[in-house]
Parts: sequence; structure tokens; C-alpha cells
Amino acid sequence: MRGLFVFILFISMNVLLHSQEIKDHNFPIIIEKSKDSLSGQQNVVRFVQVSLPNQNNVIKKSWPLIACWFWTDEEFKPEGYKRVIDLYEKHTSAGLLTTSLRHPGELKDNDVHDQIQAASEYAREKGIGLVMDLDVRLARETFKKRYPDELQEILLIREFSLNDIGKTVLIVKSPSFSDHYTTGRPPYYPVNSRLLRVYSYEKENTLIKNNSLRDITARCRATGDKDQLSISVNNEVTDRGRIACAMISVTIHTPDVFAPHLLSFQREILRQYGDAHLVGACKDEWGFPGRFNPPTSDLWYSVSMAKEYKKRRPGHELLRDMLLMSVGEEGKETERVAAINHYMEMYFQRNAQIETDFYNAVKETFGQTAMVATHPTWFPYPNSNEIFKNGLDWWSTKRDLAQTDEYTPFCVRTALSKKWQSPLWYNMFYDKSVETYSREIWISTLGGGRLNFHEPYPSILGKTDVFISFFKGDLFRAAFRIELLNYISASPVYCPVAVIFGHPGSLNWANSNGFGNVGLDIINRLWEKGFYTDLIPSSEITNGSLKTGENGKIQYGFQEYEAVLYYNPEYDYKSVASFFKKAADKNGTAIFRVGNQTMDFDGKVISASKYLSEAMNVEEAADSVISFLKKKGIEPQTPCVMRGAGGFPASMMPKPAGHLRLIDGTYILAAGEKNIMGDTIQTNIIIDGKEVTVDAIGIAAIRFDKSGNLDALACSGLKLFHTGSFKIELPERMDIALFRENGLWRGIIHGSYNEIPENLIGFTKDWIQVREPVPYRN
Repeated sequence: MRGLFVFILFISMNVLLHSQEIKDHNFPIIIEKSKDSLSGQQNVVRFVQVSLPNQNNVIKKSWPLIACWFWTDEEFKPEGYKRVIDLYEKHTSAGLLTTSLRHPGELKDNDVHDQIQAASEYAREKGIGLVMDLDVRLARETFKKRYPDELQEILLIREFSLNDIGKTVLIVKSPSFSDHYTTGRPPYYPVNSRLLRVYSYEKENTLIKNNSLRDITARCRATGDKDQLSISVNNEVTDRGRIACAMISVTIHTPDVFAPHLLSFQREILRQYGDAHLVGACKDEWGFPGRFNPPTSDLWYSVSMAKEYKKRRPGHELLRDMLLMSVGEEGKETERVAAINHYMEMYFQRNAQIETDFYNAVKETFGQTAMVATHPTWFPYPNSNEIFKNGLDWWSTKRDLAQTDEYTPFCVRTALSKKWQSPLWYNMFYDKSVETYSREIWISTLGGGRLNFHEPYPSILGKTDVFISFFKGDLFRAAFRIELLNYISASPVYCPVAVIFGHPGSLNWANSNGFGNVGLDIINRLWEKGFYTDLIPSSEITNGSLKTGENGKIQYGFQEYEAVLYYNPEYDYKSVASFFKKAADKNGTAIFRVGNQTMDFDGKVISASKYLSEAMNVEEAADSVISFLKKKGIEPQTPCVMRGAGGFPASMMPKPAGHLRLIDGTYILAAGEKNIMGDTIQTNIIIDGKEVTVDAIGIAAIRFDKSGNLDALACSGLKLFHTGSFKIELPERMDIALFRENGLWRGIIHGSYNEIPENLIGFTKDWIQVREPVPYRN
């Protein structure tokens, strides 16, 4: 669940001996220095960032370790924030803490602001940057008082049978919602409830019978309060055998996603904290309040949302169309498809707009290198839970660094790193057992990512004891070893395949075979064999993010695809099919298809065969793609297995030992299956036609330049590395990274040594040592 900012550090052999301030956007970070016996001026620092080559991301530096921090009563005691910061400073190499409140105070409260500012300043003294959660949901009471008519509503659509005499009474209770933003504070409780409309009709099977719909609101009466409404209908003889449907709006205690003042209020909060010396801000799991297994009889609504719907669909009223969306009507199947498509597209585009405005406002407030955190994923799987939360806006939620959480499928993580052109993805991960993290750090590495370390959860331990259990073992020492890769990883993991799913069809519950189906069945088959595949919605075509390059290949960020599979095209825009037709004509990327298309976005009949290749089933498509890749000579990467926990669905994720390629050609061996600190790697391999011999522990990463010369090296527990005339043989195992900067070699050593071996000094005298985290001792 959380995210990042980058501290600019330029460190060389001739820097000062004593502690000094390095400033970026007026944000000071104290860096430790200590004397080295070799030169008298060697640096030992807590962490270091280096410039990355060929990096088009707005952040040009390598990323540090990131961890989470959640404030409760303890942090609001005088200097109560110091203990956690001190623990992270001493026992980890964390450079950033993505931080959120689990405390009753509101962000608009002066005492909350002052405590956050004090904590941020103290963290900077320790070389750590605070990325604070400044989401509007942490200031809901202020928003409610200021804009009482701009709160979120949910429309409850309730059917009941009518009598032919007397009165019919329906009692409807108002719902309340909660999530991690209501921990330590009020839930999203009902503020008001009101009856908007009542219809009556006959039904044929499950649909409203044609020409039977009547508006009977005028003979209905609603009594009650915010928690419950009693709706009575004065029956008539003609009501016999008919169904009534009441449409009740319940206002809840959170800002309306479509509220006119939401964006300005969001920016106001950020400006309030502009003096708090933060290095960025979080917006975590944004969207409508989360619901598990939400019914289509309960749909998000508001007056402002209705206005937006009418603007995009002149002649249509949202309230009337929501009856059509929810219940369905005879002879209006195409109208229902179009209504749901427009409703859900409006839904995900508005959420993405809010996220993007937050991103822009963070940059304006804290500087262009400020981190925007954290992840847009709530229920980390593209099913109905997530669809009704945010409309699967993950790929439109602007970030500098791809961020997800929990057990988000790896195909999503890798795709987001392409979208934002970030060299890594970070996944906020937690488990009740610290041992689970030990495998997760290696699994993530072999998928091209890192962890944002959420403390163990759930836990029966007190807060301090939870952190101590977290820091006791070798987890953060192992993560420190993996960080060697961050100095040379300048591009995302290579994925030769993309599955592009029809975004409208996956959001439309009238799509009986396609609702919530984004193609993970075929992606799992590909990842299982080591053919890493990105998952991307077709809306990334319509918004221009997916393109066809000059060489004819379909491209997403840095990634050019050898094969693309169009999945679940039903109800998609005609322009998407046209995009694939033009790409197929260029013959750069092989195009495959699973699923048929009979209607377009507006419910008009379409024949996909005019634009697309013949459809295959999942098995045929998977076999065809794998066969195609093998013929192209594309080698698989680490084989994968199904993984999931905590009630989250399973998907394919790498084993904790194997290899991967980055788009820039970096070849990475990683092994942590048996030992958290890494398993022995002793191998002779051929990389880009070059013979390589390596003896290391845990990590061995190599990159050659276009001329075949060694361009970068990162190895933990290195004893021997040999390729061509380049050879390193060390008297004892060391964790090192070597790379070129401005054409000259630079080196980083993890750990403190009195002497740097001559074997290393022979390559460059520009070495810096980074202090190894110290495990917690009682």
C-alpha cells in the first residue's frame, strides 16, 4: 500500500570528512561520512543514489528502499514519532517512509500539521524522507461542513411486489462503509436518505416487460431518517401482478467523487503542508468506498454525477438509465449496453482525473522530484470488487514509479512500469509472518520489482514489538543486497507479449462472458512457462498510450512487443479494432485474438472479422503465442507458479530463484530459494554471445554495451567474475556494483571495509561504501 521521492546525492572521493547538508528543493538530508584508511577521505553513507542511463522517467536517480509507517496514538505523543524513525534509520537502509494516519485527527487540524512537520524534520536529520498521506478522506469532516451538498451518494434499487388494494410498505435500511481510512475515525456512515423515484412494471423472465413501465412516484410516501426509510404505496386495482421498484439515494460521510470542489480541496490540503518539509505525498487506494461482491442493485450516484452523465449523453437522464442498467428491459438490450459503457467509462475516467490532478499538485507543491505515492489497487485483482471501486483505472493513475499492493498479478506490475517508464515497480506487501517476506523479496526481484515494506499484519503484538520482530532477522540485510541492482537497473523487465483486454466489456455486467474477465487465464499459461506478459486495457489505445512504432511494432513505453493478444473485445470502440488492423498490416507485431465482438461501445452492430484475425480459444491462443515466440528465438525467463494468500485470488508469479532480462539488455541472476541472504551462484553462461563466469551469492547482474563491452555489473557475495579480458577475483566475498557514469567507471560497495582490494582499485578509484543495516539486538 504505499510509495517515493528522490534525494539527489553526488558523492565522490574528494568530499568533506564531516557531516554536511545536501539540499534539494530546500529539503536537507544529513549524510553520514567517516574516514577510510585507504584514502583518508572515503565515504561511508547510509544509502546512495546514482544517475541512471537512458532513463526517460521524470526521476533520473536510482530508488532507495521504501517502507510504510502508520500513525496511531503513539505517534501523537510528544516526540512519539522518534522511536520508529530511529528503528528504520539504524536497522534498514530505507530512504523513504510512506506514511498515513490511523488516528482520529484530521489533516486540517493545526496540531496534526505541526506533528507531521516535526516528524518530517526529524526524519530528515536521520537521512529519511517522509511521504505523507494527504488524501481528502483524512479531512472528511472539514469537507462535509464546508460542502454539505457535495457528499457521495449510493443509489439503492429495490424491487417489491404490489397489492391491488390498500397500501404496500417497503422498509429500506441505509448502508455504512469502512476501509483503512476509517481506522481510528468515523466510518462512511449515512448522513441522509431520500426517495428519488418509484416505478412499476410487469416482468418477462428477468426483464421489464416492453411498454409496461409506469412512474408512480406521485402516489408514494417516504418517512424515516438517515438510517432507514419506510416507503408506502397507495395501491390501485391495476397494480395487481405488478412489480414496483424504489430508487433511494443514501448520502454517506465522504466527498462525492464528482464533487465540484473536490480538486480544489485536494490542492488546498497539499498547500497547507507545503512548509512541512515532506518529500512527497500519498493517495492510497483512491476511488468510491470499497465493497465486496457489490450487487448491481446498489450503484454509486450523485447529483453532480447525473449532470456529467447528461452532458456526455444529451437526451439521457442518469436516474432513468440506472433502472435500465440494473434491471434490464425487453427490446432495449443495446441501449442497456451503451448506458453501462458510458456510466463505467465516466466512472474510471473521473477517478483517473482526480489521481492525475493530485500528481500534478504534489509536483507543484513539493517540487518536480517529489514522490507521488502510493498504489491505485484496492482489491488487488481485476474483478467486480475493484471494478466498482475505481473502474480499473490503474493504468491511468499517474505516477513516476509503478506501484501496487498485496498480491496484484505480476502482469499488472510489469505493465505499469512500462506505462510510467520507471525502471522498477514497488509492491506494498504485508503478511502476519516475517518469514513470508523472505521469499517475497526474491520473487519480486525476479519479476522486475521491489517491496514497499508494510510491517507484519495482522499481528497480536504491540506496535513496538511488531517493528522489533521485523528488524530482528536478516530480512533488511537481504533487501540491502538486492538494492545493488538499483544502481544499474535503468529500464523495466522485458516482456515480449502483451494481453490487451477490452476495457468496456470487462466493466459491463451485461457482458455475460466478459464482465471482470481481463485475460488472466491465458496470461497465467504464458507466465507459467517463463514468457513474461504485460496486461493492458484497450483504453490505453484510445488515450494514445499504446502506439505502433516506426518499425511497425506495437509499443508501450520502452517495451516493443513481439506478440499481442486482444482479449474480450465485446463492446469495445471501433477504433480499437482499427488500431489492430493497421498494426497487423505493418507486420511488426503478431496479432492474436480471444473472444468475439458483436456490438461496439454504443451498442451498434459490428463484425470484428472485418478488422481482426480469427478468434481462438484460450488454449489455442496460448499455444500459438508460445510457439511463435520459440520460432523467433525468444528465450523464456524464470518459470512461475500460482500464488495468492489472505483471501486474494492466485495468479502466476516467479519462483524465488531464476533469471530475467531488462529491456536495456541487463541480465540478472537471482537466487533466494534456500537462504534469505541468497543462495550460491556458480555458473558459466553465455550472455549476448559472451562467455561469463561468475561465483557469487544471491545476485549477479551483467550488462554489455552495443559494442560488446562490459557496461555494468552488480553482484552480492562476489568472489569471481570473468568475461573476456575483464576479471575480478576477490580475497573475500563482497557486495559490489560497477557502472559507467560519463564514460568513467564508478563503484559502490555494500559494507564497510578498512581496505578496498587492489583488484577493484585497478578498475577505478571512485568507490563509495554504503553502511550495512544492523539487525535489532535485545
